[in-house]
Amino acid sequence: MNTFLWTVAGLLAVVFLAGGTMKLTQPKAKLAATGQGWVEDFSDNAVKGLGLLEVLAAIGLILPAALDIAPVFVPLAATGLGVMMVGAALTHARRREFPNIAVNTVLLALAAVVAWGRFGPHSF
Repeated sequence: MNTFLWTVAGLLAVVFLAGGTMKLTQPKAKLAATGQGWVEDFSDNAVKGLGLLEVLAAIGLILPAALDIAPVFVPLAATGLGVMMVGAALTHARRREFPNIAVNTVLLALAAVVAWGRFGPHSF
C-alpha cells in the first residue's frame, strides 16, 4: 500500500506542478485560449495565487516524506488539493463546463486516497 500511495502522490504532484507552473507563467489570455475559460472569472492575482498553491502542494506531497522532515505535510497537502478540487468543480459547474468536473472529481478522489492513507493506517 505504501508503494501505491507514493505512486498516487507522485502522479498528483506531477499534475499539479505542471498546472500550477502553467498558471504562474502564462498570461490569462493564453490560459483562456487553451481551454481554461474559467480564468476569465478571476483576477490575474487570483490565478497566480492558485498556481502558487498548486506548486506548493505538489512539493508538499513529495518533499516532506522524501526528506523525512515533517511528513505530516503530505496528507495536509493532499487535503488542501482536495479542497481546491471542490472549489474548481463548483466553478466549472457554475460555468456549465461539465467535462472539467469529471477531471476535478478524479483528482479529488486521488487526493482523498493519499490524505486517508497518510493520515490513517499508512502514515510515515
